[in-house]
Amino acid sequence: MWAQRELTLGERPRGFHLVTREVVAQLPELQELQVGLLHLHILHTSAGLTLNENASPDVRRDFETWANAYVPEDFAWTHTDEGADDMPAHIKSSLMGASLSLPIARGRLALGTWQGIYLCEARDRGGARRLIATMHGE
Repeated sequence: MWAQRELTLGERPRGFHLVTREVVAQLPELQELQVGLLHLHILHTSAGLTLNENASPDVRRDFETWANAYVPEDFAWTHTDEGADDMPAHIKSSLMGASLSLPIARGRLALGTWQGIYLCEARDRGGARRLIATMHGE
């Protein structure tokens, strides 16, 4: 089976947000697959996706603190068309990545006990975010 759909994640402030449940809730086809892969691709250049710790909110706060220190707004950026957070958001998006490939087993994502999907929102007001989800398997 192959299936593809566009998902929408609700608007969030800048930061690292656990979105695993929101993603899975929009993928009813997932339950039909005993073995397969889910590929997620974000359709934006100012937000990213990553897989990491799903239990402690401290981890997400530390990610945000590190990202803001590593890619500061108060830098001599040339590209500032949409504000001070514009170019830093593009760099953070590239650092985190635009896509994830995740295994599917017995109708569920086969993630580790402490793993979850993060939306890495790099804009102060990025709006709703769109993903393309592609599933294949049997």
